[in-house]
Amino acid sequence: MLPTISSFALGLLFGLGLSISEMTDPARVIGFLDIAGRWDPTLIYVMGGALAVTLPLFPSIQKRQKTLLGEALQLPSQTRIDANLINGAALFGVGWGLAGLCPGPALANLASASPGIALFVLAMIAGQWLAIRFSSR
Repeated sequence: MLPTISSFALGLLFGLGLSISEMTDPARVIGFLDIAGRWDPTLIYVMGGALAVTLPLFPSIQKRQKTLLGEALQLPSQTRIDANLINGAALFGVGWGLAGLCPGPALANLASASPGIALFVLAMIAGQWLAIRFSSR
């Protein structure tokens, strides 16, 4: 039960961070991507803050065998860049650029009860389901 509670609490913390930094606003993200127009650098500060926490701690995390709650630590094992990674990154980038949303902010925006956000999340879930279904072939 503790892993579920901690996952929920950390998800809430992440969502709160997205809300405070206004990264749940698609216009803010699209403003960051609009380098030829009214460019908004806010996303750089958010990413910089995340890297400032992650970079110093990650080497010690990689040395661990278990999480702080005692579960097996699961880090990605694939290290090579392949077509699936490139295609997935390109698809993610196109979707992010068109909608101004990625999975985290989209889920946080569900609280707004916007039909457009709900449709985006349903499409995201369908896309994930299709990717899993076709990648197993």
